[in-house]
Amino acid sequence: MKKTVILISLVILSTVFVFGSTLVIKGSNTVYPVAQLWAEAYKALNPNVEISIEGAGSSTGIKALFNNQADIANSSRWLKSSEIEQMNKDGRYFIPYVVAYDGIAIIVNKSLAIDNITVQQLFDIYSGKVTTWDQIDSSLPRTRIVPFSRDNASGTFEYFVESVMKGEKLAPQVQQLASTRAEVEQVMQNRNAIGYIGMGYITDEVKAITVDGIEPTVANVNSGSYPISRPLFMFVDATKNYPSGIVADFLRFALSPEGQEAVIGVGYVNAYGTK
Repeated sequence: MKKTVILISLVILSTVFVFGSTLVIKGSNTVYPVAQLWAEAYKALNPNVEISIEGAGSSTGIKALFNNQADIANSSRWLKSSEIEQMNKDGRYFIPYVVAYDGIAIIVNKSLAIDNITVQQLFDIYSGKVTTWDQIDSSLPRTRIVPFSRDNASGTFEYFVESVMKGEKLAPQVQQLASTRAEVEQVMQNRNAIGYIGMGYITDEVKAITVDGIEPTVANVNSGSYPISRPLFMFVDATKNYPSGIVADFLRFALSPEGQEAVIGVGYVNAYGTK
C-alpha cells in the first residue's frame, strides 16, 4: 500500500512546474545532511526560491506539518500510531516519500579495543543489564560503560528502541542528547563511551564498529545484511491535494538521478536509480 501511494504520487509530481516561492523543511537530523545538499543544488537551479531547513528531530518535523509550519517533514521513522490517530481525528492525509536508506552505526571511542558488538549486547548495555566493558569482552577493561542516545524527538531514537530494544525503555544511566553531533563529541571525549548515529555521520573522530560481524556500509545496507537499517522519509500534507508547485518540484529533484547521487555522497543508500 505504501509503495502504491508513492508510485502514484511520483506520477503526479512529474506533471508540475515550479515558480519563485519559499520552501520550509523541518525534522530529522539524519535526513538533514542530504536535504541540505538537495537545497543547495536546487537553489542553484532556481535562484528565486528561498529554502529554510531545520534538523531538530523527526517528531518536530511531523509536528510542524500538523501545525502548518512546514511544507516537508523529514523523518527517519514511520509515523507513530498516535500521529496516525491524530491525522484521522483532524481529517488530514500525509504522503510518505522514501528518499534514501540508512544504517545505524554503533560508535565507540577510538582508544577502546573493541571492533564488534552484537544486537543482544547492545540491548544488554542500553537496558542496564550490562554495565562494564569486561562483561562484553573479558579482554576489555573493568570500567563502567557510558552509553549515549538521541532524545525521544529523534527518529533514530525511535528506530533504535523499536529494533534493538524491542520496545523496552532505556536504562536511567543512558544519557540522551539533542543532536547527532553531540553524540559524536561525547563519544570522542570519553574513552568508555558508546553511542549510535546515522551512518552518514560517521567521522574519523570516533570508531564505527561492526554489528553481528557486519560493517555499516552502503553495500551492506543495500543488501539487507546490516542488522540495523531503515528507510528515510519525507512527508508532505496532501489533505487538500497532491503536492504541487515548489514542493512537488523539490521532491522530484530529490528523487531524480542527480538527487540520488547526493544520497550516496553523504554515505546513505539511494532509494532510486542514479546517473
